[in-house]
Amino acid sequence: MSQQTPNGLTFPESSDHARIWEWLQTLAQNIDPQLTMPQRRVYTASGTWTKPDHAKWVRVIVIGGGGGGGGCAATASGASACAGGGGGGGYAESVIAASSLGSTVTVTIGAGGNGGTAGANNGANGGSSSFGATVIAGGGSGGNGGTSSTAELAETGGAAGVGTMGDLLLSGGDGGNGIVSSGRPAMLGNGGAAWPGASRRAPATTFSGAPGLSAPDAIQPGCGGSGAVSGTGANAAVAGGDGADGMVIVETHF
Repeated sequence: MSQQTPNGLTFPESSDHARIWEWLQTLAQNIDPQLTMPQRRVYTASGTWTKPDHAKWVRVIVIGGGGGGGGCAATASGASACAGGGGGGGYAESVIAASSLGSTVTVTIGAGGNGGTAGANNGANGGSSSFGATVIAGGGSGGNGGTSSTAELAETGGAAGVGTMGDLLLSGGDGGNGIVSSGRPAMLGNGGAAWPGASRRAPATTFSGAPGLSAPDAIQPGCGGSGAVSGTGANAAVAGGDGADGMVIVETHF
């Protein structure tokens, strides 16, 4: 009758076979699956993970969707507007015994939040990403829209998303605040970062006479879109940048 080591390697007892080559053959067949290279699958769209044969344990990384940056209102002469950036998505990680998982697991990718439409409109929140009900990370919040001001005004960036279920739970980066000082852009609302991507910089603008600039969309998974900005001058309303969709990485070890 076969037995197992503490780590799950099966080996035959001496009474299993009358000939030693049969004993060695059984031993080799039992150990061979353990030598398989780990499999990695990266999900950028929702789908289904199917447990491979002989899987022993699974490492799962989940990143929530990034929030959208705020849009900016139209500005008159002597006024500016700076919107807040969207927050980065949260991070969750777990190492799971494959035997505790079903034959399939639903993988959900949180959508990035849309940037605020042209005007002092908030960006939308990013969605949560998950690996079944086992590993979950929330999305970043949208940044506040930028109101035109000839004086002092601060618009808050979106709060970072956080990991909510898993062994290792981390937050993304908060979206940058948009600040107008004395009617001029003083701080631009960068998009918040998320693992493993960098934040998205808001568009640069001069202090006076600059046109309104639509904010860049996030390009790394889970990162927030940047806030729109408009320098002093008669400028039209502009839109904020979109947050990026989240991501799930599943590594299967044998």
